[in-house]
Amino acid sequence: MAYFIIKNFILGPILQILFRPWVKGSKNVPTAGGAILASNHLSFSDSIFLPLKVKRPVTFLAKSDYFTGKGVKGALIRWFFKATGQLPIDRSGGKASEDSLNTGLGVLERGLLLGIYPEGTRSPDAKLYRGRTGIARMVLEAKVPVVPVAMIDTEKVQPIGSKYPKIRRVGVIIGEPMDFTRFAGMEGERAVLRAVTDLIVYNIMQLSNQEYEDVYASTVKNRMARAA
Repeated sequence: MAYFIIKNFILGPILQILFRPWVKGSKNVPTAGGAILASNHLSFSDSIFLPLKVKRPVTFLAKSDYFTGKGVKGALIRWFFKATGQLPIDRSGGKASEDSLNTGLGVLERGLLLGIYPEGTRSPDAKLYRGRTGIARMVLEAKVPVVPVAMIDTEKVQPIGSKYPKIRRVGVIIGEPMDFTRFAGMEGERAVLRAVTDLIVYNIMQLSNQEYEDVYASTVKNRMARAA
């Protein structure tokens, strides 16, 4: 109920007026049943504008840090993320990765839409980077379609490190659903997981027209941090 109210009566109308987000391909989102919306990740605001332009509710797996903030600000952020259907996950790896996978599978088993950023983190420079294979494993285990999504110009609205957004138009391009049921039962094979992940990222690239680099975005971020 909170999700519906925030989207349609509180935050949604304001964002529609200020940013005038446009969408292409909205008909490609399945009208029922579980599905993964696989998107590029340019800005924190991706998780706001994508659900805004999709009729069905979208659940995202968000890093747990957003749910553990202290004080009034931390409480407000925690309330916003919970109210907008985002679930906390631990990104430290190991057992945490398995728990994150199970959380995502639970969303899909309930017939809901799950938003995932295959790159695993925001792009540091608006390029598209190598995808993490966790999305492929989830797709093959859940046996759901993958809908590629391209967020357009959201990095210009809220660049990494900026406190306040800039008012400008953004867009969402939604591609045709991808079917990977032919790989059912092969989620334990690394080569298959990599091939499925790369195909998903390729389809995102076709929509976004981003420059692609075959390296993890997190690796690039670490290099930038060491050079700073």
